Amino acid sequence: MKKSLFKSLGPGLLFAGAAVGVSHLVQSTRAGADFGFGLLWALLLANLFKYPFFQFGPRYAAATGETLLDGYKKLGKGILAISYIISFITMFIVQAAVTIVTAGLAVNLFGTFDMVTWSLLITVISILILLIGKYKLLDGLMKYVILLLTICTIIAVSVALFKTEQSFNFTQIIPKGTIEITFLIAFLGWMPAPLEISIWQSIWSLEKEKTTHQKITPKQAIFDFNVGYIGTLFLAVCFVVLGALVMYNSGESFSNKGGVFAQQLIELYTKNLGSFAYVFIAIAALTTMFSTTITTLDASPRAMSKANELLFPKKLKLSYWFWILLLGLGTYIILRYFRDNMGLMVKIATILSFLTAPFYAILNYVLITGKYTPKEHQPSIYLKILSICGIVFLVGFCLWFLMSF
Repeated sequence: MKKSLFKSLGPGLLFAGAAVGVSHLVQSTRAGADFGFGLLWALLLANLFKYPFFQFGPRYAAATGETLLDGYKKLGKGILAISYIISFITMFIVQAAVTIVTAGLAVNLFGTFDMVTWSLLITVISILILLIGKYKLLDGLMKYVILLLTICTIIAVSVALFKTEQSFNFTQIIPKGTIEITFLIAFLGWMPAPLEISIWQSIWSLEKEKTTHQKITPKQAIFDFNVGYIGTLFLAVCFVVLGALVMYNSGESFSNKGGVFAQQLIELYTKNLGSFAYVFIAIAALTTMFSTTITTLDASPRAMSKANELLFPKKLKLSYWFWILLLGLGTYIILRYFRDNMGLMVKIATILSFLTAPFYAILNYVLITGKYTPKEHQPSIYLKILSICGIVFLVGFCLWFLMSF
């Protein structure tokens, strides 16, 4: 049984690959840099209260053999249509946000090309990887990417802890004022990831079954997801710690330009940790963002293709490759004209994700506890209670944010 559980690992690590990106490298580092350890409460609460809704993706897929999108259609075609529209609006901004951060790091580390050229090159390389290896290569590649990222991050944190001379202050902070509240909501929006990734999880779970020709049980699916989720939580804490130890009270203000931000990030780390840490920080940062770029480039087209198939089964057939090329083109256009506003793009993408989180949370809860999920595979009473608390948390913070303006 243990051997089969480990063999089933895959979608959970893809979740980690998609989640550990802007939310960790950019937002978590900024949280540590601006607030020290003061926003650890927000990080932990976001991971706790979002957990059930992410887990319901692979749980539903394993229990029913369907994606969450199939379930949304059963709840009502209009609900699926709303999800389709939200995904279409956000996918270009999300892809542009993660690609521009990756390109900024590449420019800083390798030079050679400008931001737009690197963005195009990264997108083309990602598409080629997906074209040649499809899901199977992505699944295998991500195991090594996450392992490399984790090792480099642990080394960097260890060096920071060893070299720091400042005292640890764990006083928690409630942000005040428009700028701080906006950052908090953006931080929560992608911590550990947008809730729509639960849809991607359900799709990846079924793709895993196709490649292995083995049925994944709900127990295996949940184990796989938990491994990825715990990993994302651990890495998020690591990046907050790095930001707090290395950048807090440094007097630096981060640029909204991708290349400048990447340079500031690497320079601040190496200045405080020493040149020894450069290679680990560089590899960790670039690996983090490339894993996010390639997984989002795979997942959004899968979700749009599936939703399109369910909404327009005969009238409009738009395949995975249509969506991946459209997403690549749309991302390039955005970056061609808005490349100097990385901070704004990240902020828009993360806030949109947080404002739509209650929609996906409620849908996933209704679906997993309703008649379309077999009783034996429905969540326990404790997970149901946590889910309800999570919905209250997400709705409450959305209302608080909207009332703050």
